Amino acid sequence: MTFASEAPQLLEASGSLQQGAWLLVALPVLSAAVLLLGGRRTDRWGHLLGAAVPIALFGYGLLLFLDVRGLPAEERSRDLHLWSWIPVGNLQLDFGLLLDPLSLTFVLLITGVGGLIHIYAVGYMEHDPGRRRFFGYFNLFLAAMLLLVLGNNFVVLYLGWEGVGLASYLLIAWYTDRPSAATAAKKAFIMNRVGDAGLAIAIFLMFSTFGVVSFSGVFGAVGGASDGVATALGLLLLLGACGKSGQIPLQAWLPDAMEGPTPVSALIHAATMVTAGVYLIARANPIYDVAPTAQLAVVIVGAATLLYGAIIGAAKDDIKRVLAYSTVSQIGYMFLAVGLGPGIYALGILHLLTHGFFKAGLFLGAGSVMHAMNDQVDMRRFGGLWRILPITWVTFGLSYLAIIGFPFLSGFFSKDPIIEAAFDREGWSGWVFGGVALFAVGLTAYYMTRLMLMTFFGKRRWTDDVHPHESPPVMTVPMLLLAVGSVGAGFFLVTGDRLAHWLEPVLGEEQEVVHKIDPLGVSILTVVFALGGIAAAWFVFGRSPVPTTEPVRVSPITVAARRNLYADAFNEAVFMRPGQWLDRFLVWFDNRGVDGAVNGVAAGLGGGSGRLRRLQTGFVRSYALSMLGGSVLVVASLLAVRFV
Repeated sequence: MTFASEAPQLLEASGSLQQGAWLLVALPVLSAAVLLLGGRRTDRWGHLLGAAVPIALFGYGLLLFLDVRGLPAEERSRDLHLWSWIPVGNLQLDFGLLLDPLSLTFVLLITGVGGLIHIYAVGYMEHDPGRRRFFGYFNLFLAAMLLLVLGNNFVVLYLGWEGVGLASYLLIAWYTDRPSAATAAKKAFIMNRVGDAGLAIAIFLMFSTFGVVSFSGVFGAVGGASDGVATALGLLLLLGACGKSGQIPLQAWLPDAMEGPTPVSALIHAATMVTAGVYLIARANPIYDVAPTAQLAVVIVGAATLLYGAIIGAAKDDIKRVLAYSTVSQIGYMFLAVGLGPGIYALGILHLLTHGFFKAGLFLGAGSVMHAMNDQVDMRRFGGLWRILPITWVTFGLSYLAIIGFPFLSGFFSKDPIIEAAFDREGWSGWVFGGVALFAVGLTAYYMTRLMLMTFFGKRRWTDDVHPHESPPVMTVPMLLLAVGSVGAGFFLVTGDRLAHWLEPVLGEEQEVVHKIDPLGVSILTVVFALGGIAAAWFVFGRSPVPTTEPVRVSPITVAARRNLYADAFNEAVFMRPGQWLDRFLVWFDNRGVDGAVNGVAAGLGGGSGRLRRLQTGFVRSYALSMLGGSVLVVASLLAVRFV
């Protein structure tokens, strides 16, 4: 009797909790408005407000998660209508939010890891005069990303998508006195516009084909669409995902984004912007299920990018750029997973979550090293820091072990199943994709071990004006918490298939497959390849002193990797230069052709009228003579016509 009487109240409380989900977006927007419009009066406490918002949102997101988790699987999705946004003709578009297992998973990642990065930024940006404005941009970034993952239709998602692009531009270009920062921000903005165009065209195609742009409407109708439409949608969405997640062919902006402050790098690479593309493909899984060609394209992009990023990361000396190319590679693993089809999507999200912990830990550790080394980023000028920065060394080391797939750490539980699923793909392509993913494990272990050896071990190679010191607690505590996640998140998420079962209502059930290689065999192979990469790095950088300058004589592969495998040169030759030439030609044609013709006609009329004006003398005898001459010409013409 007691339970029966309280049940309606519990349901009502649950509904009220979910109805307030708009606060997840509204609060960071409000905080950003206060910090950006409040002026200098908010300087003393603005950073505290900026850091408190994501922590409060994480608490609320956790309550929502627990609330939805207690419901039956078929009731774990709720569409919240907020207002009618675009009621134009046949387009009746509502502004609403979607609370389901996938969106809530991202909410916890964005606010949880993002909140730790916000706390870290309080100490990292302590001496920056624009710290309050920085946190305003940070909160704006958070709001846009939350809107992206919570939107219940593709247009609301696109609004958050563009908001993330704007906020990233503002943060990457934070150091306005550095031309390189301005260039990097413009590069990120322009390359993302290319991907955004793909997403926009996909939305137009959805409306023209299905008459709706809501997730439920599009996914319910795509099964009846032609193969061409489904493939086009998948490829256009993939183009948008490549732009946001820094995948081939739109990967070049992501490493340059390191020009922003280190907390920006951590937020972009671990919890927000680069995960957007993975989210988009996972969310649109019903489209890819009926578009095998587009699905294959996702796999190819992921496999190519994970290898591309790993090769370049092995040749960089800038600690942040090594981690940036590591992100490019690890996101490639996620694309590979979400492209492998039904039953595998959850593996991509699993690696995304574990990557959020260890990559944020790595970037914050790199920031701690930079904080100790007067903002130097050249690893050839580090060495021997493990004694001076013990907390940074331990936390960074645990994240390092996680990313290389050390047994029973988070990366081991998320990366190995992806490699196994790649091998299990039907036909010879499974051996190719699985082999590429396995080979990249060795490369990852190589470049990350190289980073560890050059930064924390060996002889001290810094200059006399540098006095390394450990970071303050406001920076080290978030690093410690992320290290805990790097160690245990993978085990927690895979035990009992927690994550897979949680995401089943959105991503579908896991499917039984015939394994080409036993899972234990895959794990043994990954450990062997990782040990091989560690041994290779130790052989090169651990046995002999690291030179303080970059060697001149290196292999052609190293030269190519240092030049980003000529990707920037290719983009410049194929896209930028022809674009410049076309622009110059159009300017010349406009000046000489269009303007020349218009100005020529105007000049001709002006000159002719000026000459005709001279005939108006004002003398009667001149006019009489003109009339006589005209009459003579008329009479002569008539006579000539008559006699002819």
